[in-house]
Amino acid sequence: MASVASAEQVGSAPALRRLYVIRFVFAVAWALLLVVVGSDLTVGAKLLLFVYPAFDVAAAVVDARSARAEGPVKSLYVNMAVSALAAIGVAVASASGVADVLRVWGAWAVVSGLVQLLVGVARRPMGGQWAMILSGGISVLAGAGFIRSASQDAPTLTSLAGYATLGGIFFLVSAIRLPRSASRR
Repeated sequence: MASVASAEQVGSAPALRRLYVIRFVFAVAWALLLVVVGSDLTVGAKLLLFVYPAFDVAAAVVDARSARAEGPVKSLYVNMAVSALAAIGVAVASASGVADVLRVWGAWAVVSGLVQLLVGVARRPMGGQWAMILSGGISVLAGAGFIRSASQDAPTLTSLAGYATLGGIFFLVSAIRLPRSASRR
């Protein structure tokens, strides 16, 4: 059954669109920096690995503040907590090696992907959310892949750059689709 977007959801669409564009730019820039830094756990790589989930916390805070509909806000609080734990976990795991970083990152990707999927479903009536729903599902699968790759002989961080880039592209697609979908309602 089709649902009509509420006035609050349509009103929050411009803020959400801006946030999605910022998340796209950040994700692509982060991925490029990770490729440049390489797969060794240098100080630069450790900083980048910490910054990504920390940025996710900040983005979820902005998202929760701009969300006027009650549905996804509780999930966004869960995402803030999970991402904060991931930032700390990645910082601690980076002292142990790439495999432990991939395990923490993978667990974070699974949980935050589930949250993203739930938020996208809750926002579905506002339009432009299919990319967020798809991204959440892919994040769950990618997270499981990171955990599995941690058990390889020589795990690398390079797959994280692809993960970030793909996630950024999904944010851009939603940013493009959101205003169009919201204006039709």
